[in-house]
Amino acid sequence: MQKKDRIIVHSDINHCYAQIEEMKYPGLRDVPMAVGGNEEERHGIILAKNDKAKAFHIRTGESLREALAKCPQLRILKPDYEEYMYYTERVKDIYREYTDKVESFGLDEAWIDLSESTALFGSGMSIARKIQNRVEHELGMTVSMGVSYNKIFAKIGSDMDKHKGLVEITRENYRERIWPLPVQDLFYVGRATKHKLAHYSIETIGQLAQLPQGWMKDRFGKVGELIWWFANGEDVSEVALSSHQEPVKSVGNAITAPKDIKSFEDAKIVYYVLAESVASRLREQGLRGNVISVTLRSTELTWFSRQRKLAQATNIASEIMPVVLSLLEENYDFSIPLRTIGVTLGGIEKDSGMTQLNLFVSEEERHRQRMLEETMDAIRDRFGFSKIQRCSLLKDRHLTDFNPKEDHVVHPVGFF
Repeated sequence: MQKKDRIIVHSDINHCYAQIEEMKYPGLRDVPMAVGGNEEERHGIILAKNDKAKAFHIRTGESLREALAKCPQLRILKPDYEEYMYYTERVKDIYREYTDKVESFGLDEAWIDLSESTALFGSGMSIARKIQNRVEHELGMTVSMGVSYNKIFAKIGSDMDKHKGLVEITRENYRERIWPLPVQDLFYVGRATKHKLAHYSIETIGQLAQLPQGWMKDRFGKVGELIWWFANGEDVSEVALSSHQEPVKSVGNAITAPKDIKSFEDAKIVYYVLAESVASRLREQGLRGNVISVTLRSTELTWFSRQRKLAQATNIASEIMPVVLSLLEENYDFSIPLRTIGVTLGGIEKDSGMTQLNLFVSEEERHRQRMLEETMDAIRDRFGFSKIQRCSLLKDRHLTDFNPKEDHVVHPVGFF
């Protein structure tokens, strides 16, 4: 007897942050508006925009400077993450009325497994329509949804119609609906993999799907085999229960500087702010990491990253910074100024308070540094981030006058 297909929905709250701001302030619906960083200081990027801003070809992810060049009258609002979390959780509360298998994917997206809900509530498409209508009528928000028999195709379906769309991808129609799409629409096909595939004239999902599985594995390794399965609709990953908490894989911070970073010294002082933020966030969660990654984006919009593994996991900024500076000095010459820089710690583990003995590092000194940084955390929590800083950061307040906890936090979790 053939196993019955699952019914998986992927939901995406349309223009989530912008939609919530318009709900709070209806007048914003009539003007081009975006949620981003600090308009006056050029901090940050566009996180979300409304339809009026979209008409000016403003793109999510571009810098505020680029967006304002396209639309000088653009209204830019600073993100209010607490508010966004509140409203997105209310949306997910509606999902949870139909199943306990609701897996968040960021604030505004989720997978919903309705396989065991149809006897009570109707077909997958029928339940998805009910959810869309309830979210709109009860909360004043719209969601796009994809319905399929696996998570990958459901996600692609929700991306096909971004304005309250509802798309069903089945075993009968996926070759017609999915295979003509560009190959980068698949999970794990990033820019580098896309270019490698293009070298072999593979540009669509269908072209990839019809290759021999062994050919993909030989040339692209495990990732090649995985995306081959995805292209052929063979994703079997489960939707996690609502109560299931995915382990944190990495913690980081990145910032688009208020002016171009033209020298090693400029980058150094910004990296101190970022490293302190990452270390503080790790300590808050009782975590530490042993893989340090630096990410750079030049003014020509080219990306560059390097990483190094530590002998001993850490959550102390004074231990993170020497590695960051070493990676920076060894790999970037500043012939082209930088616009965005970031630092991330991976290899995350629980901070048990125990460390391996290290002949080259004094445990007394480590303890002293940690106590110092925890004291700085306490002062900042009480009086504000800028109330205590390293003297070196005063060299250029224009570069370092930002609160990294309110800017672009990089905090990804595992997908599978």
